Amino acid sequence: MRSLAITVSSLMAVCLGLAGCASWLPKASADPVYFSSFDHARAAVEAIVPGQTRVDELQALHLDTEHQPNTLVLSYADILRRVMGGSVLAKQDLAPGIQQCLEAHDACRGLEFNISSIHKDRVGSFLLDFINFKRETVTSGWRFNALVLSVDGVVVYRSWGGQPEVNLVDKQRNPLGPLQEIGPAIVTTH
Repeated sequence: MRSLAITVSSLMAVCLGLAGCASWLPKASADPVYFSSFDHARAAVEAIVPGQTRVDELQALHLDTEHQPNTLVLSYADILRRVMGGSVLAKQDLAPGIQQCLEAHDACRGLEFNISSIHKDRVGSFLLDFINFKRETVTSGWRFNALVLSVDGVVVYRSWGGQPEVNLVDKQRNPLGPLQEIGPAIVTTH
């Protein structure tokens, strides 16, 4: 019994000693290959001149599948679904570059870029997080997306959008700490 009390006391002392070690909390990040900010990515897309910029020139802007590995290469059918699928708009209501792309059928190609820099940091007390009483995660960064359409190797349309600033705080509180999950595990349904 005495050795159990010593073990528990030692474990409590270690945990209390670690209580201020917020640097021990998990962190995760996903950064883009090239672009350092939302504005950096936006400037690259805005440098594209529809009717003038060739698809092979996109590589110099780092807007290609080599520099942006998560880029979607869109076929004519993919583009048609994106711009017309379920839409009440008529073809003549679309931007001229989109119309030109749709009229070109299989000569129409697209690139869809989804670029982001997202960081997730758990903050607060290591001890409360470790024993599952209180967990707080801060998510920050940015998300950028762009669509570039081309016909016969020449860009005819480009657009961009996204979320210039991501700032989310997720707070989880479990009054029973590590015992919180035991309740659902022992309840059985018949």
